[in-house]
Amino acid sequence: MSAPTEPTVSDAPVAKAQSQAQAAYAEESAKARQDQRIIDYLPLVRHIVGKVTANLRQRVETEDLISAGTVGLVRAARAYKPDKHAEFKTYAYIRVRGAVIDELRSRSFASTGVHRQIRKIREAYQDLLAETGQVPDDAQIAARAGLSLRGYYHTVEEGSRQHFLSIHGMDEDGPCLANLIPAGSASPEHQAQKREMIRRLTCAIQELPDRDRHVILLYYQRDLTMKEVAETLGVTESRVSQVHAGALFRLSMKLQEDAS
Repeated sequence: MSAPTEPTVSDAPVAKAQSQAQAAYAEESAKARQDQRIIDYLPLVRHIVGKVTANLRQRVETEDLISAGTVGLVRAARAYKPDKHAEFKTYAYIRVRGAVIDELRSRSFASTGVHRQIRKIREAYQDLLAETGQVPDDAQIAARAGLSLRGYYHTVEEGSRQHFLSIHGMDEDGPCLANLIPAGSASPEHQAQKREMIRRLTCAIQELPDRDRHVILLYYQRDLTMKEVAETLGVTESRVSQVHAGALFRLSMKLQEDAS
């Protein structure tokens, strides 16, 4: 009589337990990396809030903006996929800035009178360009719009405080430079679009007067503050603000021409 056969234990439950343990470990490791990114990039939130609010004349409470930016950072850390998105700093910058702008979206910073004057300046620019085939200078635009040069600078500077927000994705009235270059997509279509937008923006910046181009590159490419740009160029901060406003106006008009 043969000995009874001992029951065999299936490997399936063991394999399932191991798989669940590995998944739990991977999830914990991923969360730890996300939490570390949030800690590492918290200073970026204040930097972005400072950049966005530096060009606003009206005083705004920054604590709410910092809170919104922090939420954006947390969401960026949770959603970030290294194999699909750009480097985390770039990805987080866009998401945090977007969250800050969303917090500001319902607020109005330019009066109806400023909007009306900006329309006159745009019309003057377009008329002069059509008549001469050349980009008009500040004095020509001011004269055609019926403004003194001082009044022109005041208007474009006031307008740029809202137009600056447009560049950061807040206002739909005009091209949004920050949104011209898609981020976080590796598809061939988006990469081709990105190359085209970079080409258009580069050409538009290169066609700016030297003074305007230097301010734009220092402020946006090197990420300096207005005060730092002024110190670099050896001019007053108020003058940098005027040049910045005029440069944004010229870029917006150029990009509108290219898009039409």
